[in-house]
Amino acid sequence: MYLTKKHLSRRTVLRGAGVAIGLPLLDAMIPAATALAKTEARPNLRVGFFYLPHGAIMANTPHGAAMDHWTPSGAGDDFKLSHILEPLEPFKRQLVSFANLDNEAAANSVHTLVPATWLSGVRPDTSATGAKMAATVDQIIASRIGQETPLPSLEVAAETPVQAAACAAGSGGCYYSSTLSFRNETSPLPMEFNPRKVFMRLFGEGDTPEERVAVSRQTRSLLDLVAERTNELKRVLGHGDRVILDQYLDTVREVERRVERAEQRDLSGIELPEAPVGELDSFDEQVKLMFDLIALAYQANLTRVVSYIMVAEGTNRTYNFIGVPDAFHPLSHHANDLERLRKLVRIQRYHMERFAEFVAKLAATPDGEGSLLDHSMLMYGSNMSNSDRHNNYPLPIILVGGGAGTLNGGRHIELPERTPLANLHLTVLNKVGFELDRFANSTGEVAGF
Repeated sequence: MYLTKKHLSRRTVLRGAGVAIGLPLLDAMIPAATALAKTEARPNLRVGFFYLPHGAIMANTPHGAAMDHWTPSGAGDDFKLSHILEPLEPFKRQLVSFANLDNEAAANSVHTLVPATWLSGVRPDTSATGAKMAATVDQIIASRIGQETPLPSLEVAAETPVQAAACAAGSGGCYYSSTLSFRNETSPLPMEFNPRKVFMRLFGEGDTPEERVAVSRQTRSLLDLVAERTNELKRVLGHGDRVILDQYLDTVREVERRVERAEQRDLSGIELPEAPVGELDSFDEQVKLMFDLIALAYQANLTRVVSYIMVAEGTNRTYNFIGVPDAFHPLSHHANDLERLRKLVRIQRYHMERFAEFVAKLAATPDGEGSLLDHSMLMYGSNMSNSDRHNNYPLPIILVGGGAGTLNGGRHIELPERTPLANLHLTVLNKVGFELDRFANSTGEVAGF
């Protein structure tokens, strides 16, 4: 906290000889007794949601606690990480685990409604002609902090969504089985699985810096031409058409603003990889590359809100590279077989290891008076529990990061039985800066962190 008796206006300039020079942010510009988090010097919060399908191996099989490889032992700040969570041991002080979370919105939906309801807590209306659910937590956050970056949010996946069966069945599952993110109740956002396209969205079209600059200039000039022409049209149109044109111009202006912000991004301290050629043949490298692109996006402040599906819901992906030749989805129907359960644990541990590498990268990246991890709030988990039963209780969920001073980690929180997952969503939203009393079917905030 800064304590000063008086403060200068942030708009203070030095004047003399007919010129005015603006000043950088000075301590004297910060009001007395103002917390850092409420000033222009506050760190920029990054928020991420990292989704793994098919639940986790917990205590809700006939093998009980002996086969629980997810849930930490102990409670409060006296807890020990499980086998699956163990890769996060170096960051245990910035980790919060939750027991007894439930999401009624995904109940009895098999795989169809599971991904999209993870961040909404709302059961979709599958009888609607198109998509109809609710805005998801990531997009609500993006509506608040996403306007300050070239991309309001970034939605990625490690592989092509598995949705053919849901589409063929006409169940509406196309909208809900392949994305985590809804901008509003009728607007699902696609998860991009091609790393080259992700790279281009972040850093611009082109394989070299020179090409990217040239394409950016061309795009900007085209937008200027469109804006000029539409203004000419506005003079000769009737009232109804002018309303439509105004809406169009608002969209053009937003695109222009994004282009301008993209041109102003400072990548001088960022070591960019070569533009990827497309989807990688190695799934392991694909998973890592997406994490690397997210880390770069955070570091360059290109976006502050990310959602990432680490492997598709219902996937038939095999994991030969870690000694599991079985396809993930069929294996998830383990029928309580110990060998199949152990293979699932290896898959779940593998994904946690990749996530831990990403967390380590954020922890090693300076960001103001801390690291990117200090200024991040990362939610990792699944919207399924026991994959053999397709149930949704208890959900495996953790939060990692300092949350720009809003998270008090290093604890496992035993919540009351069947605490709504929406309670955690509500808590996250309010830590970002909202002042909400309710989200979806929430009954209150989660205390203790």
